[in-house]
Parts: sequence; structure tokens; C-alpha cells
Amino acid sequence: MSVEVVYAFGNPNLGVYVAASEDFALVPVDAPEKLEQALKRNLGVGVLRASIGSSSLLGVFCVMNSKGILVGNAVREEEVARLREALGDKVVVRVLEEVKENALGNLILANDKGALVSPLLPKEAVQAVFDTLDVEVVQSRLGGSNLVGALGVATNRGVLLSPIVADEEVDFVISVLKTHKGGIGTVNKGNIFVRSGIVANSKGALVGFETTGVELMRIQAVLGP
Repeated sequence: MSVEVVYAFGNPNLGVYVAASEDFALVPVDAPEKLEQALKRNLGVGVLRASIGSSSLLGVFCVMNSKGILVGNAVREEEVARLREALGDKVVVRVLEEVKENALGNLILANDKGALVSPLLPKEAVQAVFDTLDVEVVQSRLGGSNLVGALGVATNRGVLLSPIVADEEVDFVISVLKTHKGGIGTVNKGNIFVRSGIVANSKGALVGFETTGVELMRIQAVLGP
């Protein structure tokens, strides 16, 4: 598995700007070309430039897997239309109108096999996650927090979780997402909100430029083959 440190956006919080699945990645309209090339090189994905609610914080305002994308109701009609036109019939684009929160990336942890969703989401939203991502959905907190999406990065191979998550919770998340393995780690010199600094799929990962060598080794060990 390839893990590359990326310098982009002037800060190390790469994961708040970029979202990726096994097949494609969303990046801000003004993302540097070197970021697009790094995604293609390491994650083996197609890259689509987009915005959500006129914001470049794509990793915060959407959650996705290879089958679907969920966005909050702040998204504009033309932004949804652009996503649907670019991705075609193979990927469902769903506006999650059932919730007031738009930061769906902080509330849902998902891959192509399962989804863990925050207790903050109502039943109607949980059903929408199931319908859109086409996976089993389980509702739970992690480490005493409702921000289950912010505390983890999941691929189809592994799941890296924040140090505030207990060992038994790691096993629980592995069972929900049906990954081969899981573990604890940080990014960008100890940031416990690991989703903010990592973009990954089963083929590779990009991390923020403050990530240490020890953190890189841990990320590769947990998310790699």
C-alpha cells in the first residue's frame, strides 16, 4: 500500500477537503493539480472537481462509498446535478434532507461493506444511508463521542480509529465494516480526529504534511494489506 505525504491547501487537514472511494475522489474546484495527480497515483481513482453548498470542505459535507454519495441539505441543485451527470447511473447521489446537520463526514463512517452512523441521525436518515450506500447500517457512539465519522478512516481492508476509542470498540467497528483488521492511530503530530488528515482506499492513502514517521508506519500497518 502506498502512503504519500501531501502538501496542499496550506494546512495539513487534507481529509476535510477531499473524499474518496475505491473508484473516484471528490476534490475542490480550485485544488492544485499535484493533489489530483497524487490521488490518481496512490489511490488509483478518477478525480472529480466539485463543491457542496459552495464550500470546498468536501470531506466534511459528504460521505460516500463506491455505490453512493450522501450530502447535506446545504448543497445546491446545480451541484447535485453536476455530480449525477459526472458519475452516471452507477453511483447514487442522495441529499440527506432528514437531518439538519450538514457535516455528514463527521457523523458517518462507511466503506463498501458497512456503515457506522451517529446517534444524532434520526431513523429516517439511517434508512437513507442504507438505501444509498447499500450496506448494513449500525448506530452507535465511539469513545463516548457522537462524531463517529471524524474519529475514523475506513477502507475495505482496514479501519484506523482515534486513540479515544476503546479496544473492544475497535473490534466492534471491524465487525460492522467487515474489514480484515483495525487499530488505533493518529495523524498530523497527534491529531485524534484522524479523518481530518487522511484520504484512503484499499489501494493507497494520502496524509497531511505534519504526519510523523511513526504515524505513517501505523497508518500503513492498519490500512495496508
